[in-house]
Amino acid sequence: MNTHNWTRMLRHALLALTLALGGLGLAQAANPSMLKDFNFDKPTFIHDLPFAQYKLVLQIDDDNPALWNLALNNAQNVLDYFGQEKVRIIIVAFGPGLKMFLKDSPVGGRIAAQNAEGIEFDACHNTMEAMAKKIGHMPVLVPEAVIVPAGVVRIMQLEKAGFAYIRP
Repeated sequence: MNTHNWTRMLRHALLALTLALGGLGLAQAANPSMLKDFNFDKPTFIHDLPFAQYKLVLQIDDDNPALWNLALNNAQNVLDYFGQEKVRIIIVAFGPGLKMFLKDSPVGGRIAAQNAEGIEFDACHNTMEAMAKKIGHMPVLVPEAVIVPAGVVRIMQLEKAGFAYIRP
């Protein structure tokens, strides 16, 4: 193999690697993230709900689509009862429950619809890193998922801020 062919192959390999890594970066960049500015004592939120009087956090830590649908039903029922402007609802997924927020999740359409109604979906970064070790890349989430440093810490933060806690 001459030097020209070797250089050309190397350039193509580097280009393919750059595109692959860039594609992963773009997929990850699509999700809002609280990784850089998470402050336990000052919770922040994706949706602006200045008149929310009621606050609910739902925990998902199980790889069970029936449970995911139950949690989404619970969230919708609370939203319907109090009204979109009067309640802030956050669903936090970690451990096996993070599969609820994966790009190909069977409840992805419901997540998109409920996000449009003001429900926030928080994904545990610790779980994402553990999954990445097993699958070789960061998991691709539904675009509505918000990346938080740790799911359990986010729940603790929200409970401290007066959120009611439910584990369906």
